[in-house]
Amino acid sequence: MATRIPTASRNAACDAIVDKIDVGSTNPQGRLRIYSGSQPASANDAASGTLLAEVNLANPAFSAASTGVATLLGTPLSTTGVAAGTAGWFRIIDRNEATVVDGSAGTSGTELILNTATISIGVSVQITSGTVTMPAG
Repeated sequence: MATRIPTASRNAACDAIVDKIDVGSTNPQGRLRIYSGSQPASANDAASGTLLAEVNLANPAFSAASTGVATLLGTPLSTTGVAAGTAGWFRIIDRNEATVVDGSAGTSGTELILNTATISIGVSVQITSGTVTMPAG
């Protein structure tokens, strides 16, 4: 038999993860970093690729989960590129710079939606939406 997660548990798990973004005291808010290349095999692994852009998140950073999905608040979020490259993935860190979650980034079909995947130094990039999703069951 497969493990199944009811909606209330999916919401609780999702909320627990995104609430970690707002934890810590080193910085005033969590941050979202966009990188080039492939996402590391594990969120425990060091970041790979080139850091292309970074944006400060709202506090709280995400909405309360509904049907296992929490939505990034404050979108659209804009920042400028700090390096040139093609966005491939993102990582969100908490206020103490510990990794909370990472996922795919692009212009469609990814957890983090950008207005463009091609990022240039000093040019504005906009995050139009983002989600964290717990599996259904």
